[in-house]
Amino acid sequence: MPNLPVSRTRLFDEFFRDMAPGFFVRPLHGDPLPQQIKVDVREDAENFVVHAELPGVAKEDIHVTIDGPVVALSAEVKQLDEQKRDERVLRSERYFGAVSRSFQLPVDIDEARASAKYDAGVLTLTLPKKAATQGVRKLQID
Repeated sequence: MPNLPVSRTRLFDEFFRDMAPGFFVRPLHGDPLPQQIKVDVREDAENFVVHAELPGVAKEDIHVTIDGPVVALSAEVKQLDEQKRDERVLRSERYFGAVSRSFQLPVDIDEARASAKYDAGVLTLTLPKKAATQGVRKLQID
């Protein structure tokens, strides 16, 4: 049998497993909490369409604001995990945090016609472009 190198991490884990079994407990929740909001932005003649990944976030905890060409996204991440055996709670873990992201688009957004949809961890924003102004207008002096 070949002699394979042993990693330091594995040695450390084995040492503490032998020294204090059950003291170091792995988290119940397997999905990592989002550390940042990943976005894709697409543009057509009339709209910007933004897809933002927010896995594990409740719809009520997502906030979107629009100020001219600036779009700001924020989310509160809450995850509660509980492990029971024979109706006794053996472990209960809570994860809380917040993520936010803002970006500026090349033109102002028509806030009144903007819409948002959240499905399967993806927030889709449809952001209509504001109609261009008529250019410079000369005022007549009375």
